[in-house]
Amino acid sequence: MKAIVQDRYGSADVLRLEDTPAPAAGDGEVLVRVHAAGVDQGTWHLMAGLPYGVRAAFGLRRPKTRIPGMDLAGRVEAVGTGVTRFQPGDEVFGSYSGAYAEYASGPQDRFAPKPARLTFEQAAAVPISAVTALQGLRDAGRVRPGQNVMVIGAAGGVGSFAVQIAKAFGAHVTGVCSGGKADLVRSIGADTVVDYTREDITDGTRRYDVILDLAGNRPLRQLRRALTPDGTLVIAGGEGGGRWLGGVDRQLRAQLLSPFTGQSLRGLMSRQRLDDLVQVRELIESGKVTPVVDRTYPLSEVPEAIRYLRGGHARGKVVITI
Repeated sequence: MKAIVQDRYGSADVLRLEDTPAPAAGDGEVLVRVHAAGVDQGTWHLMAGLPYGVRAAFGLRRPKTRIPGMDLAGRVEAVGTGVTRFQPGDEVFGSYSGAYAEYASGPQDRFAPKPARLTFEQAAAVPISAVTALQGLRDAGRVRPGQNVMVIGAAGGVGSFAVQIAKAFGAHVTGVCSGGKADLVRSIGADTVVDYTREDITDGTRRYDVILDLAGNRPLRQLRRALTPDGTLVIAGGEGGGRWLGGVDRQLRAQLLSPFTGQSLRGLMSRQRLDDLVQVRELIESGKVTPVVDRTYPLSEVPEAIRYLRGGHARGKVVITI
């Protein structure tokens, strides 16, 4: 099969298209003919091996898994012993390693039936980003109907889901993005859109019950000015911050400071759970959430797709077609 492979950490230049043996469906696993795969910031971190902490889990000197990519959508080609949830021909989506290939295999509980109203390309955009948004708002933010919620990075992969999910939870949503992406953020349901290049969102003139920070590296003291006295700040992910911590230091500082303030300051490290993927699927099937796909690239152009994403140009999600 055709697959993107890498044998060392580095820039997108370490990726190459290669013929490699197709995987098989082991016990409890499904083999999926991949039709589309998602691109997210985590893809870059695992490719680059940065921050260095990721190498402890994914390979100290080189990646343990040669084929990158996590999110995928496709059809079940074969099932292993003990698989009860799927059969060959089923359309599925989910998240597991080795997505940038014609075939991928993984445990059955990492996949769910593909939402009928989505194309394969749309479905591949969902798992990691949508589940991260869900866990950030529902679990860490504990968003309730009627609350004022601000999503920083509202036009990005996670942010475009967060705006829609917060609206589905009954919140009044303010989306923060650059001016050129304001129309997109407004079109997916944001009640208010703020252009961060023109307005200071942390000047204290507006306060929010929940802030989900998905972009930038604003200091905690600034973000706290935009919170109500008992509000909740959720910092998901982290970019910048050096090769060792990669921005995670803000999350750590938030959690250390939280016990000493009336505000709740939380870091979020999302996990892929089947129950959450199913809840996202239900939101999609109900029409409350629709993936935003900026552009697609063929499998051979995965390096270009990652460069585009890292350039900060994406409006929603970037997807690979296979």
